[in-house]
Amino acid sequence: MFQFKQFSVEQDRCAMKVGTDGVLLGAWSPIPENIFSVLDVGAGTGIIALMLAQRTNAEQIDALEIDEEAYEQAVENFENSPWGDRLFCFHAGLDEFIEEPEDEYDLIISNPPFYTEDFKTESEQRDLARFADAMPFEDLVEAADLLLSENGIFSVIIPFKEEEKFIALAKDFDLFPTKITRVKGSPTTEIKRSLLAFSRNVLENFPLDELVIETSRHIYTEEYIALTKDFYLKM
Repeated sequence: MFQFKQFSVEQDRCAMKVGTDGVLLGAWSPIPENIFSVLDVGAGTGIIALMLAQRTNAEQIDALEIDEEAYEQAVENFENSPWGDRLFCFHAGLDEFIEEPEDEYDLIISNPPFYTEDFKTESEQRDLARFADAMPFEDLVEAADLLLSENGIFSVIIPFKEEEKFIALAKDFDLFPTKITRVKGSPTTEIKRSLLAFSRNVLENFPLDELVIETSRHIYTEEYIALTKDFYLKM
């Protein structure tokens, strides 16, 4: 079990455990004004939806998870949280979910699978959680366009090397960057991740910055502590 300040996450049945990417995205994502509804695509343990329940007063927080074990675990984590009445998980793939869309969402958020290399592990469940062919970026962006409310925000975390491609893809669906943060593990390492937020409005001078996680092993930067201190117990 992973214990946060206001909730806990059981993760023994999930291929993708609680990790820095999910926590970063859940803490970093911009929140639209007067937010009513949130959709977490590819929920895993439910960590991001739980963080959004803590951060916002959104009345409807839906999550989508295709893997049965992960889905059942997310449901348990939601029920055991202080916000169980606002959290709901669908056991479905994105393609099924968008066939008959019933709702628009003010915030669509996803830590999508993004291992596109040609190797696979022995665990089919883990592969599903980690490989982009389970949920191609094109499908994700198309779904965001379909389900995002007029003034909504679409937030993702992806490998930095995919950033340019992802922004171009979003532009094809008239979704434009509203905030970008590039993430490095330490001051001397390469940029590894991109946190991207999109809206339907073109912003000429949107914020673009860099976040360094630690200065040396387990010595976290002030920026990383400020971002995650409402969640991690030891921050």
